[in-house]
Amino acid sequence: MLGAIAGDIIGSIYEARPIKTTVFPLFDRLCHPTDDTVLTVALADSILTGKDYVDNLKVYFHHYPHAGYGGTFIRWALSLSRRPYNSWGNGSAMRVSPVGFAYGSLDEVREQARKSAEVTHNHAEGMKGAEATAAAIFLARTGASKPDIKKFVEDTFGYELGEPLDELRDRYAFDVSCQGTVPPALIAFLASEDFEDAVRKAISLGGDSDTLACITGGIAQAFYGGVPPHIRKEILPRLDDRLLRVVRAFCKQYGCG
Repeated sequence: MLGAIAGDIIGSIYEARPIKTTVFPLFDRLCHPTDDTVLTVALADSILTGKDYVDNLKVYFHHYPHAGYGGTFIRWALSLSRRPYNSWGNGSAMRVSPVGFAYGSLDEVREQARKSAEVTHNHAEGMKGAEATAAAIFLARTGASKPDIKKFVEDTFGYELGEPLDELRDRYAFDVSCQGTVPPALIAFLASEDFEDAVRKAISLGGDSDTLACITGGIAQAFYGGVPPHIRKEILPRLDDRLLRVVRAFCKQYGCG
């Protein structure tokens, strides 16, 4: 999941001012964790401790109330309701990377991804986006090739992943839906040469850049065998003690640094 956090932090400053190039400073002093990181860590914490997803998502929201959440999530987190709100947004996919690293079979990863999504995103597209992302991470970390990952995702989830990245970049615009975010994030990964290149390509699409790079970063970490040291040394100091403790415990438990 460290790759997802890296993508979020690197992409954080480009959501409000999207770019259409891979040539940009990798880190800026204003790069910071957003809600993508906070909720990714919340899921990792639940996996480590067995805490209920609903309870933990709300707890983490209250610890970090200004992290940049969507309006519907804010209303849900502030309410007494434990019911999902039928979201098809990309929040279910951006927070799911710990699931892809924590479980030992593809079937279990898919089941747990659905469970992590449906506490808020119980719309079919919301659950599908989380499941596809987690499945891609599992396949990547267990040795599947890019063509195999692409075929599985296309055949299983119906996403079209064949569009060339340059053509996608030309037409892509801000989109917060799972169906408008997960396929582009996967296309960026499939077109990449290494971890950093994957994150740069995801951000270069424009749009919801931190979430695109978060999703791409989780898959790229799994495929390329980790997050490069020059990126790790930039992102870890940007996490506070609470987030850092969970990240370190999760990576120690599941070997996903």
